Amino acid sequence: MSGTGTAGTGTGHASCHHGEILQGVFLDSRGRHCSGLVTLPMAGLGTRAEFTRRPGTAPEDISVTPDDRTKALRAAVLAVRECAALLREPVCGGQLRLSGDIPVGLGMGSSSSDVTAAVRAVADSFGLRLPPEAIARLSVRAEQASDPLMLDGRPLLFAQREGRVLEVLGDALPPVVVVGCALGGGRPVDTLSLPAQTYGDEDLRAYERLRSLLRRAVGEADPALLGRVATASARRAQHILRHQEFGALLEITEHVGAVGLQIAHSGNVAGVLFDPASPGLERRLRRCAQALEDGGIPVTRTFTTFTTSEEFMNGRAHSGSGRPTGPDTSGRRTRLSAF
Repeated sequence: MSGTGTAGTGTGHASCHHGEILQGVFLDSRGRHCSGLVTLPMAGLGTRAEFTRRPGTAPEDISVTPDDRTKALRAAVLAVRECAALLREPVCGGQLRLSGDIPVGLGMGSSSSDVTAAVRAVADSFGLRLPPEAIARLSVRAEQASDPLMLDGRPLLFAQREGRVLEVLGDALPPVVVVGCALGGGRPVDTLSLPAQTYGDEDLRAYERLRSLLRRAVGEADPALLGRVATASARRAQHILRHQEFGALLEITEHVGAVGLQIAHSGNVAGVLFDPASPGLERRLRRCAQALEDGGIPVTRTFTTFTTSEEFMNGRAHSGSGRPTGPDTSGRRTRLSAF
């Protein structure tokens, strides 16, 4: 639990994700129904936080810049109390500063990234490094539901409203190339405005089948099976999300020979998934990008689930779309660049 913070100032960073591969209802180890998700990690974008403690100030005297990041502020308050208790020090106030380039409201985990980075910065200011399980617990308390950005990047089935891992599916996702895009014209989505999801026994059976298939896809490093699971999960989410372009996205996925598609289950970001071993891959990627653009679906970024020295086709990630200093979910469209 050691850290590197000096003079009462600490820093923290957290990445983002590209929506979900699977999200629904599952059984936990005790046989209870539990909401869970498996995210699609994406490197390159993230939040950086800096926290400066002010010893001797009131514990409620914590401010945040930009001043609309209320979830990160709540997380900082909770983290200060946690760290002070661990070290048996007085609780105090401080200043939290956030910066980042994750588009807000597209379902890429911008709030969870803010919260995770904030908690890490607070802990660092105390000279501590909190374990991922503690950060997950604080994150859920701060924002009610959290993405698993504080964990190690392995494919996990994560209970987002409880902050705990339901299953480690394996060491790494199957290799796929993802052509990212934005539905709904790139408009942000207020997740709190989405209808509450209710699940029945049939839903549970369907999601447990998908969980089993995803476990197999990870174990066998099978891109096609990963695509099948992601597409099925995206289809089931349509009764809540109702993306107008979803039918066109499915047609494009089939037409260009992709293995499937994935979406954010609480936003407008989506991705078309390709097997990197497909013959004529770069031609397929270009055809996909052109078809999406022709269909009025903005293309954002091409990336992979495996490490590469550069992105396919040198796609730029949301160029010029840095985090606005408005509300956590603004009503403005996110500016997205094509390849």
